[in-house]
Amino acid sequence: MLAAVALIVPAAVAQDAPGSDPRFDRTGAMVPMRDGVKLNTSVYVPKGAKEPLPIILLRTPYGIDGRPERSFQSYLRELAADGYIFAFQDIRGRHRSEGQFVMTRPARDPKDPKAVDEASDTADTIDWLLKTATGNNGRVGMLGISYDGWLTAVAMLDPHPALRAVSPQASPADMFLGDDFHHNGAFRLSYGFEYVAMMETDKSNASFKFDRRDTFDWYLNLGALSNVNARHFHGKMPTWNDFVAHPNYDDFWKKQSLEPRLTKVTVPTLNVAGWYDQEDFRGPLKIYEYLEKNDTKGQNFLVVGPWNHGGWAGGRGDTLGKVGFDSATGKTFRQDVQASFFAHYLKDRGPAERPEALMFQTGTNRWVSHAAWPPKGAVAKKLYFHPKGKLAADPPADEKAAFDEYESDPAKPVPYRPRPVTPTYPGREWKEWMVEDQRFAHQRPDVLTFETDPLTEDVTVAGSMTAKLFAATTGTDADWVVRLIDVYPEECPDDPAMGGFQLLVSGEPVRARFRHSLEKPEPLTAGKVEPYTVDLHWGHHCFRKGHRVMVQVSSTWFPLIDRNPQTYVPNIFEATDDDFRKATQQVHRSAAHPSHIELQVLPAAKK
Repeated sequence: MLAAVALIVPAAVAQDAPGSDPRFDRTGAMVPMRDGVKLNTSVYVPKGAKEPLPIILLRTPYGIDGRPERSFQSYLRELAADGYIFAFQDIRGRHRSEGQFVMTRPARDPKDPKAVDEASDTADTIDWLLKTATGNNGRVGMLGISYDGWLTAVAMLDPHPALRAVSPQASPADMFLGDDFHHNGAFRLSYGFEYVAMMETDKSNASFKFDRRDTFDWYLNLGALSNVNARHFHGKMPTWNDFVAHPNYDDFWKKQSLEPRLTKVTVPTLNVAGWYDQEDFRGPLKIYEYLEKNDTKGQNFLVVGPWNHGGWAGGRGDTLGKVGFDSATGKTFRQDVQASFFAHYLKDRGPAERPEALMFQTGTNRWVSHAAWPPKGAVAKKLYFHPKGKLAADPPADEKAAFDEYESDPAKPVPYRPRPVTPTYPGREWKEWMVEDQRFAHQRPDVLTFETDPLTEDVTVAGSMTAKLFAATTGTDADWVVRLIDVYPEECPDDPAMGGFQLLVSGEPVRARFRHSLEKPEPLTAGKVEPYTVDLHWGHHCFRKGHRVMVQVSSTWFPLIDRNPQTYVPNIFEATDDDFRKATQQVHRSAAHPSHIELQVLPAAKK
């Protein structure tokens, strides 16, 4: 394949340079792609190898300088000890590589032999590595987290014949439906703004310079999204301009989406996700789900642990914030799952059998294996909204209109984490906000709360979690944000500091304008009750005996999600400050409009 690609001798890099790993011989090269663009690549070959070794390839937009050495001590530690040739590469247009960077570059036209995309760049790189990496055995594996995971997934969809195993980890799948930039069409403001600034200010990683510590205030003072270009980006950031030009689910977003392309398992695939991933949780689940529909050889696997975004890459993984997990989950994954997976498919070593789905069950803090996901024995359990904030299994019997209401004021939005809201990068708070105690939002007048009585037995969620709202507003547009929360007992003898803790299990927004179509938004009719389905994705969480199940509903989650003007405008990115209005929101709970949450749960164990 790609025989026309010219072979070049790697430009020598000093062996055992300061900071390099003495176990490897390191060389560097500018590797040519089919269109002549050259990509900065470093290759690490183990010294004294006694047999041909497979190649592990990692491609990234974040810069490879110094990264291999750090990875060999953390993310790739077990793989490095097991013996592989490693190749690291800056993708086109980033850091030391030539060419133009395009955010989540769409697939190339297969009819155009000169067209390029990330899959073709990967194939060209593999071709080059097979011809130049000393002592390779002709097999290649890929893995990576986040954007690097997306690059792995793209390569998997159009694989080079030598690509024999992949692990896309925390990979986005569709940037409008979920993951980094939008959730159900609602724009992820703080992340989207700060990520664009980081990636497109120049070829390196640049953090936006805020003039205050609390970005909640900064984004509120920013006002409407139309002020971003007027005050800060000045039309110079291509991805922000794309946000403005494509506020709906049009061909721009659909061409980037991996989902329509996930029609077959091309190589053994280990999908990895974290329950507390603050950036890309939906993506890896959807990649697994779509591939699983066509997995005829049993080569598609899923692992989900108690991690934030990439939290399995280094360290023990035994805690996140104040929440403990009772074991070294990160080390267990890297050693017993990731290393074993690649050893089997690239070296013909290690066990052939592995769990279809290996899930860390939060709440009980234990790993659970399943032959199918979701488990076939899981059953649907509904919990309905009732007066005085009750959440119960009995459906409402009231035939009359019954609802709770609150005023949503865009000038006073609900924060998504305790203030101050420090910048996304760098900072610890962004990494841990999903395990923050949710009591900071409890009992706000613009947050509705429903909770069960203390549970008389464990309730174990294993599969889908979905909220069904029946809601109305005095405005002509609205957001509905639903959060599922595990409320700890007031007395926790094993850890008194956790008494009454409110742990977020899942939370998602929906933007009402898209209730009928993501492609063609429509205004609401003020006062009209309409149904809304909020997909809270998959979970594997045990609400323990004595805990309570809580559901919160609000209309803002700021600045994680941009504020809805609550007055319909064709394009929220072009709204003005004058478009924002207060609105009264109603969440109905009658027999005719029974708002509820539905959970897939495992039957209680027989006593």
